Amino acid sequence: MKPKLLVAALAAAGMIGGGSAQALSLNPKNWFHDEAAAQTEAQKLAQATEAQQAQSSGDATRAPTKTAAAASSSDAVRSTDRIEPPSTTGSVVISPTTAPNWTEVVQKFGPAVVGVEVEGTRQVGGDGGPDIQSDPFFRFYRGLPIPQMPQGKVPVRGQGSGFVVGSDGVILTNAHVVRDADSVRVKLADRREYTAKVLGVDPATDVAVLKIDAKNLPTVQLGDSDRLRVGDYVLAIGSPFGFEESATSGIVSAKGRSLPGDSYVPFIQTDVAVNPGNSGGPLFDAGGRVVGINSQIYSRTGGYEGLSFAIPIDVALRVKDQILETGEAQHARLGVTIQELNQALADSFKLKSPNGALISSISPDSAAQKAGLKPGDVILSFNGKPIEQSGDLAAMVGMSKPGAKVTLEVMRDGSKQEIDATLGEAKPEQVASAESQSANSNSGRLGLAVRPLDRDERKSANIDKGGLLVEDATGVARRAGIRPGDVILSVNGQSVDSVESLRDKVSGDDQNLALLVQRGNMRIFVPLNLG
Repeated sequence: MKPKLLVAALAAAGMIGGGSAQALSLNPKNWFHDEAAAQTEAQKLAQATEAQQAQSSGDATRAPTKTAAAASSSDAVRSTDRIEPPSTTGSVVISPTTAPNWTEVVQKFGPAVVGVEVEGTRQVGGDGGPDIQSDPFFRFYRGLPIPQMPQGKVPVRGQGSGFVVGSDGVILTNAHVVRDADSVRVKLADRREYTAKVLGVDPATDVAVLKIDAKNLPTVQLGDSDRLRVGDYVLAIGSPFGFEESATSGIVSAKGRSLPGDSYVPFIQTDVAVNPGNSGGPLFDAGGRVVGINSQIYSRTGGYEGLSFAIPIDVALRVKDQILETGEAQHARLGVTIQELNQALADSFKLKSPNGALISSISPDSAAQKAGLKPGDVILSFNGKPIEQSGDLAAMVGMSKPGAKVTLEVMRDGSKQEIDATLGEAKPEQVASAESQSANSNSGRLGLAVRPLDRDERKSANIDKGGLLVEDATGVARRAGIRPGDVILSVNGQSVDSVESLRDKVSGDDQNLALLVQRGNMRIFVPLNLG
C-alpha cells in the first residue's frame, strides 16, 4: 500500500487525527509512542517556534523556559535508564556483609588448639577450707547453686582447653583450669600428648601459662581485642564436655563487662555457645585472629544459656609476658572501693551524666589516701582515658605497673580537679582501727531512726570514727533501700558523727542526697530524692 493511502486508512480508522497526519512518522516502530513522549516532542516544537518569534521581534522577555510539565516528562524519560532504590526518608541504608569463612579458620588454626587435663586433690569443707561458692575453680558455673560438698581432701579431675602461642610449646589457658593440679597433660589436635609444666598462674585475671617439651608446633595468630566492636562475628574452638575440636560461633554482645570478683578484667561478652571444657580456649575474630580466652559462662543450669565471657587477649598477653620474665604477674593498686553510678547518684554529685567511678571508701595507707582522694569523689578519667563505667577504672589500675605515676580527673563538690597518684602493689586489705561515742535520737526528714555506734559496734564494723546505726527506716529512706542495721557514714561526701550533724546536712534545699552506707563489710552510696 502506498504511504498516502496508508495514512488515509489510519485516519479513517480513528487511530490518528486528521490534524496529526502530516506529523506521523512513516517508520512503523515510531507509531506507538506513548502520549507523554508525543507531548514532549510537541512541546519542544512549540518552544522552538516561540524562541524564533521572540528572537525576530527582539523581545527577550518572551524567551522560552522549560515548563514544569516538560521537566517532569523529561525526567521521567531519563529515569527509565536505571532502577532507583526505594526511598529511605533520609535514613542510611546499611549494606549486609558476607559471613566469615569459619571453615578456613578451623582448618588453619584448629591444630593450634589443645585439650588440657588435670588431676589433683583439694581441701573442701571445714574450717580453713575455701568457700566453694566463691572458689575460682567454680567460676565457670557462675549463678549455679553448688550442692553440699564432702569434707576434707577430695580428688580432683578436670579438663579444659588452651592454645599454642609459641612454636616451642608455650600455651595459654585459664588459671582455674590448672589450679591445685598435681599433674597437667596437654593433648594436641593430632592426638599427641605431653606432660605440661605450669610456668605461672594469675588468679586475678584467670590466666595461666603452660610449657610442653615440643618443637615446631602450629600456633594461633594473635589479634587486637581493642578493635573489636559490638556485633562483630566471633568463633570459639575447644573441648566442651570433652568433645574435642568443637567450634561454635556468634557475635560480640558487649565489651568492657565487669563481673563480681574479677575487677581487673574488662570481659568480652558474647553469645557464642561455650560450655564446661571450653574454658581456656581461644576466641577468634572474623579474620582468624585470637582476640580472647573463653573463661566464664553465666548459668543457672550448668550449661550454656546465652551469656559467655572472654578475657581480652591484650590482658592475657601482658600477664603472659610477666610470667615468662619473672615467674609471676604483678598488678597495681589504688586502694579504693568503687561503685557504679546511676542517674540518681549523678544528680546528687552534680554530674551531667552517670559516667565515672564513685569512691565509697579509701583503704588506709594506700595510694589513694596518700594522693588525697576522698569518699564521694567521682573519678572521671585515668591518664586521660575516660571512665565510662566503674569497672573501667579497676581494669586500668590492675593492668598498670606498681609504682606508676598516674593523673586522675576527679569531680569533687561539683567541680573538676586533677589529682596525681603513685600506684601501689596489689596486696590484701588492711583493717582499720576504731574509736567510739554514743547517743540516741531520730532524724525525721529522711524517715530514719538512728544513733551513733558504741565502741564495740564501731570496732566490730571496722569503722575508724563516726557512723550512725539505722534502727528503723521508713518513707524516703525505706524506698531507697536503707534498712535497719545499716550504718550511715556520710551525706554527699561529708562525714556524719552525730545525729545533729546528720540533721544539719539534710536540712538544706538540696533535693538529691547520696548517703554512704556500710552494710556488713560492704560500703555503697544510696541515692535519696527528697522532692
